Amino acid sequence: MDYVEGLFLGRHWSDTDFENRRHIELFILYGILTTLFLITYYWNGTALIGVGDFGTVSLILLIILSLVNPLLCFRYYSFPIWTKLGIIAIKVFKAYLVMSLTVSLILPRITVQNGGLKDFLVDYLNSTLETYTEKYAAGGGSFSTVMGVLTGGIHVVLVGVAVLAAFIVIPGLVVIIFKLVQRLYDYIIDRLILRRFFRYRR
Repeated sequence: MDYVEGLFLGRHWSDTDFENRRHIELFILYGILTTLFLITYYWNGTALIGVGDFGTVSLILLIILSLVNPLLCFRYYSFPIWTKLGIIAIKVFKAYLVMSLTVSLILPRITVQNGGLKDFLVDYLNSTLETYTEKYAAGGGSFSTVMGVLTGGIHVVLVGVAVLAAFIVIPGLVVIIFKLVQRLYDYIIDRLILRRFFRYRR
């Protein structure tokens, strides 16, 4: 329970040391999960459990949940277990909205349609191999073609790895930015309002 509370409440409101530890595996796992939702939406044209269908209603809900976040969290540890579970459920839904927002931001920037993806990849592979082959062929030598194909193949693999890494890293960066903005807002509300007008113990 401490782990879940640390994950969803964040450093400012949590009594755990979750935020003081490195969680690279969560960063990677979140990126992979978001990418799977993104690929599903891209390939099928429909959002799995609504992730990626981020519209006006979703935006309003995300803004509201972000604004009331301090009110949900500042007395969290004084609440009974069922109230705590309800707050955690709201925080999970908020994380769902952030993931949906991330997918909706990335998807329109993929310019290759799924129907033409195979042709695009084949054309890119052929053009890359041709470029490197011509480069080595200009220098002559019996192994020019082999070196061109080998170097071009390595280039394609590195580009593929870079694209995959981007799909993992970018969603994580979106979450980090969102959490930093939320933490700053929570800190301001806590200092200016909650600590002045309410008594609470975390």
